[in-house]
Amino acid sequence: MSPTSPANPGCPTRRLTTAQALVAFLARQYTERDGRRQRLISATWGIFGHGNVAGIGQALVEAGGGRSGGGGNGGAGNGAAHRMPYLQGRNEQAMVHAAVGYARQSGRLSAHAVTTSIGPGATNLVTGAALATINRLPVLLLPGDTFATRPADPVLQQLEVEYAGDVSVNDCLRPVSRYFDRITRPEALIPAALQAMRVLADPAGTGAVTLALPQDVQAEAYDWPEEFFAERDWHVRRPAPDTHELEAAVRAVRSARRPLIVAGGGIRHSAAEETLAAFTAATRIPVASTQAGKGALRHDHPADVGGIGHTGTATADELARTADLVIGIGTRFSDFTTASGTLFANPAVRFLHLNITGFDAHKLAALPLVADARAGLEALTAALAGRGYRVDPAYETEYTGAKEEWEERVEASFATPDPTARPTQTQVLGLLDALVTEDDILINAAGSLPGDLHKLWRTRSRDQYHVEYGYSCMGYEIPAAIGVLLAAEGRTPRRPVWALVGDGTYLMNPTEIVTAVQENLPLKLVVLQNHGYASIGGLSESVGAERFGTAYRHRDADGGFTGPPLPVDLAANAASLGMRVLRATTADDLRTALSEARDAGGPTCVYVETETPDTVSGPPPAQAWWDVPVAETASRPAAVKAREEYDRQVAARRRHL
Repeated sequence: MSPTSPANPGCPTRRLTTAQALVAFLARQYTERDGRRQRLISATWGIFGHGNVAGIGQALVEAGGGRSGGGGNGGAGNGAAHRMPYLQGRNEQAMVHAAVGYARQSGRLSAHAVTTSIGPGATNLVTGAALATINRLPVLLLPGDTFATRPADPVLQQLEVEYAGDVSVNDCLRPVSRYFDRITRPEALIPAALQAMRVLADPAGTGAVTLALPQDVQAEAYDWPEEFFAERDWHVRRPAPDTHELEAAVRAVRSARRPLIVAGGGIRHSAAEETLAAFTAATRIPVASTQAGKGALRHDHPADVGGIGHTGTATADELARTADLVIGIGTRFSDFTTASGTLFANPAVRFLHLNITGFDAHKLAALPLVADARAGLEALTAALAGRGYRVDPAYETEYTGAKEEWEERVEASFATPDPTARPTQTQVLGLLDALVTEDDILINAAGSLPGDLHKLWRTRSRDQYHVEYGYSCMGYEIPAAIGVLLAAEGRTPRRPVWALVGDGTYLMNPTEIVTAVQENLPLKLVVLQNHGYASIGGLSESVGAERFGTAYRHRDADGGFTGPPLPVDLAANAASLGMRVLRATTADDLRTALSEARDAGGPTCVYVETETPDTVSGPPPAQAWWDVPVAETASRPAAVKAREEYDRQVAARRRHL
């Protein structure tokens, strides 16, 4: 006869360690939305140290770890359907980035867990956790923690705080987690694990979830109720709008003469692209997009006017300046989107914001329409259907004509008049643009590439454009590409996934190349070498800092960095980590290398040294401002001049009330 639970008399129990119970529990959690059911936690990334190797590490062995689900059933009683695949990372932050890439590609319906040791392994999670939470993407963090029983005090890597005995370095994760708990007793795992799943599956509240696991508690055994290990479905809600808010939204749209939609990442998370297309077909309202929302409409859709804000197109930004109603859908209205409060310049402009969170829906003193993006758009489309609303044909002609003019600027930026010359960065994008289809996925996060991509890239599918710009974290691209490849696993043929990085980003975090090689994932890495921080170099010049500290060069006699470029060979580095490397020195070379990389079955790097563009061959300049405060007092002429321009721009800022 099976023992019974002291908490649930009569309920059979299973004796497992806390770590074994957690892994077994995670393997039986599912999400369900629109009739589609899938594992909530489909794999666990891990780097092992003394804080998790004997707990979670041993539990993953029991659970049949490995991507193929090999291994025995073990003490956790796992059948094939309930095994927990294990993925080996090289850097804790990078493991979170990989998990985030997986979650985004999975529509936030499936996620990964990440386990680390205590101390530096745990604190290395903080950057990745911040990225996940800011971007509203689910990831489960399982850092080891110092002993709950305190057999020795302090133990290795313990943070000693004079005024509190229960604080550890894991508390750094509290402000960047949507849910945090420390499991100081085995039985405390039961409510904590359920709360963790609730948050991960909540479309309005998801982000990083942290369960800190003291290393002694991980290994402690307990009689767990069998009910804890039953399969459990977490329904992902699609809340409909309130009827009062919907009616107010209808009145606002019907009274608008120059409305503009700002499409954010919530459209993608809700899978609302087709619903948005139907709404624009009925109303002809133009659609601009944030970085997260780009791809909500294909680039060639008549209503798509491109990116908005500081990195936006001239078409979208001019429409924003004259809009009398801005309809935000699933956006956070960050400073890049609003041009730091200077973009929406019409004195009569008002905002309507469809968002699943009330916090975001009320931004800019908007009329809130709190709902799932797809459910809200469906309701708004239906409510307007009988009212005969459509924008004036002259307005439609205006924005479609402006879009055609912008496309001419894109063509000029992408053109390679001399195929034997070294390409510029935008010419690299042009050559890639000519090669890809709707199957390809592009990943980027930081530097000057996000601006060029937002303005110029022609998105061909809902998930082709993967630019992380909520946290704009250098080093995200390579591990995120691995996560995307894992999410797309099983598709034949496998979708080409491109990680686009500059030399600065590459030097931040190349370690997961080794993981791509280990898993034989066909990552396509494009490394653009421009010998420094190109994006911040340009910004530095514009704010009077004279590009100080932004070039990768030897020191000169005066102690500055104006000497020859550093003899760093990133192509050789990538090759040393196991990648096949294709070097390109001209535009023609690059065209051939990109094509070869796209067809490659294993991890392949295309390395190209880019030319600094001139005002003709470079990308169009920023079409809207961004607030980076300039020194109010300075002796150097560059900073004095930059401050004069700053004062001129900041005078145009307004608070939308």
